[in-house]
Amino acid sequence: RGDCGALVRGTNADGSPGRNVLIDTPPDLRHQLLREDVRRVDELLYTHAHFDHLGGLGELEYLVQLVRKAALPTYGSAAALEGAGIEFHYMTYCLDMRELAPFDELELDGVRYTALPVTHAPGTYGYLIETPETRLFYASDTGKLPPETAERVRGVDVMAMDATFWKRNWSPDAHHSVQECIEEGLELDAGTLYLTHLAMHYDEPVTLAELEEYLQQYGGRVKPAADGLTIGI
Repeated sequence: RGDCGALVRGTNADGSPGRNVLIDTPPDLRHQLLREDVRRVDELLYTHAHFDHLGGLGELEYLVQLVRKAALPTYGSAAALEGAGIEFHYMTYCLDMRELAPFDELELDGVRYTALPVTHAPGTYGYLIETPETRLFYASDTGKLPPETAERVRGVDVMAMDATFWKRNWSPDAHHSVQECIEEGLELDAGTLYLTHLAMHYDEPVTLAELEEYLQQYGGRVKPAADGLTIGI
């Protein structure tokens, strides 16, 4: 299972491919882009600047220079953009940094992205992604959601949320356990809940088969995310 990241493939009014909007640049980004046959990136959004979400930024340098041939619009909180600029200072010449304040909205190809504060490092966002047909909330790193964010995402069709731990949560101020993610996601009436940011931070070993068996009690409403997962919005 690779590190967390997401790609929103837009569609133009005439049905032709629209923008590719990348969320985060995990360390194995090159492998992920090759696996999914992604030939270009048009916009970049950051949730936060921790290494497991930032470490693959260098893989975009030649893609920007040789394919895009213009600075890449890069969005995130002030903290996220500062972190990217420090860790990848040699990349700043090909990034067009654009700060998003909490609850700012961005519309691309008819898809609206809202930056929602979550419970993790300072300046970490989840993104509410909305089309006329679907509302999806993506929050790869978070503990219990702040009240205003929780109300903004209540009733979403799809939620992909942090489920780092199994049973005992070593870091409740920054992450969910599987059980906490399910409890909050269902309380917020998410239509389908995907467990993401699954890690090895477990007091006892749990296989994917065992996790899937545990999730059967939710009748298909709760699922583990997987590499290459595609969700139509």
